[in-house]
Amino acid sequence: MEIGSFIELQFDKGKEYYSGDKYEKMDIVRLNSGRAAIYHALRCLACSHVYLPYYQCDTVREFLLKKGIKITYYYIDNKFNPIIKQIEDNSAVLIVNYYGIMSDGRLRKMAAGYKNCIIDNSQAFFAKPIENCMNVYSARKFIGVPDGAYVIGTGAKKFYGEYGQDYSSDTALFLLKRIEYGCEGETYANRMANEKRIDAADILTMSKLTHTILDGTNYYQIMKKRHENFLYADELFSDINLINPQLYYDDTCVPMVYPLVVEDDDLLNRLLKAKHFQGHWWSYLLNEMPKGSFEYWLSRYVIPITIDQRYGNKEIEKTREII
Repeated sequence: MEIGSFIELQFDKGKEYYSGDKYEKMDIVRLNSGRAAIYHALRCLACSHVYLPYYQCDTVREFLLKKGIKITYYYIDNKFNPIIKQIEDNSAVLIVNYYGIMSDGRLRKMAAGYKNCIIDNSQAFFAKPIENCMNVYSARKFIGVPDGAYVIGTGAKKFYGEYGQDYSSDTALFLLKRIEYGCEGETYANRMANEKRIDAADILTMSKLTHTILDGTNYYQIMKKRHENFLYADELFSDINLINPQLYYDDTCVPMVYPLVVEDDDLLNRLLKAKHFQGHWWSYLLNEMPKGSFEYWLSRYVIPITIDQRYGNKEIEKTREII
């Protein structure tokens, strides 16, 4: 035990969202990344074959392929329903909670059709775990941490003891620099160095730094603010939005972003020039998907409007003015 010397950063303790009496009877493991969490879920389900949506981050498929997982890709329709004709035995289906706007009831209904189902809640940190599924969560999209993911489901603790420990402090400087220097320049370069570290990493247990931050976070404030911001954004943008973000939304949702679809190829550049740092998701699909597909359309036109806990009505109104 170390005693004395300099004082480190200190955080509250005992506030971790996926802990305590509420989740005491659930199998929960803490890992380094969402892609690693998906792979761990497949191991626990004893599945070496997964049905993966085309509309998904390419880092997921790259990690799974590197691990020897067989992938069958599927399309989604314009209401985000999977288009899967037949499932091979001993295979799993990955269902994505896109933008965090899929309600608990909606996800339960979708998952009920599959024997081995993984719910990818990387964009929905607060979504309730669904029984008889493996539920995957990514912390970095909702809280300022350098890494971190959870897998929740029956048997999720299997294989956990095989994984090494992640260490993230060496590449976590970008979190401090963001406070003093903003997110551009050297701060962004530091952030990308952290991304490269995660890209190169194998499956590992969550870093102690991330776990410490997650154990001292005010989750109620995050949930409340994201709810408010999402509904206000919809109030401001629904008249121009070509999709309906409230199609499956209810009070069980805590969205990551407000998905805005406007068929304007120059919109993203205008936002970036105004220092509103949005970005198209998964643009690599523009080179892989048919031009008439829903996936191509989303990849080309979706602007994920920031609605997180740092902001309020003023910032969302400014975004509306630019658009």
